Amino acid sequence: METIKKSLAILIIILSVSWSAKSQDYSAIQKAFKQSYQFEYSGEYVKAIESLKNVYAEDSYELNLRLGWLHYMAGYFTESLAYYQRCIDLKPLSLEAKFGYVYPASAIGNWEQVKKQYNDILAIDPQNTTANYRLGSIYYGNEDYTTALGFFEKVVNLYPFDYDGLIMFAWTNLKLGKLREAKVLFNKVLMYKPDDSSALEGLSVIN
Repeated sequence: METIKKSLAILIIILSVSWSAKSQDYSAIQKAFKQSYQFEYSGEYVKAIESLKNVYAEDSYELNLRLGWLHYMAGYFTESLAYYQRCIDLKPLSLEAKFGYVYPASAIGNWEQVKKQYNDILAIDPQNTTANYRLGSIYYGNEDYTTALGFFEKVVNLYPFDYDGLIMFAWTNLKLGKLREAKVLFNKVLMYKPDDSSALEGLSVIN
């Protein structure tokens, strides 16, 4: 019986030390995050990065996400991509990590990776308007209007009276020669934003 009591006492001490260490870790990490925000607000991105690297843990989603953002802001795009990829590896269903990855990928002109991330987002969340709109914009910029149309149509179906979706859907229809549809859409844009120059330009092409 005495042996059992001693074993329990030792276990309690071990658990207490373990929880105390975890509490101290959280405190240090929270302090590092606070410092990183302060340095970021003053534009000192390298110092913000250094404050987090002092408590860095490879398996921490939050630290990797924050470091991905700070490296992007500092202009270290390759490093930023690595941190965001680590986040995606840690939490494959994370949309924020995929959207984060897009920033440095866009900055270095890696549009195939940008499209991949948006498509991965849509595989998880098919109704995501941001991913649909941005993919539509990429295909529109590449003059692939047929593909762009499907993305913008989904955006407008979800948000029928949203300016960004309507104006791009209108222009895409116009580029595809769907003049009647384009005219209706440009006029809807003018309901949302009277005298909009882009909508008026589109209508002038049709008329």
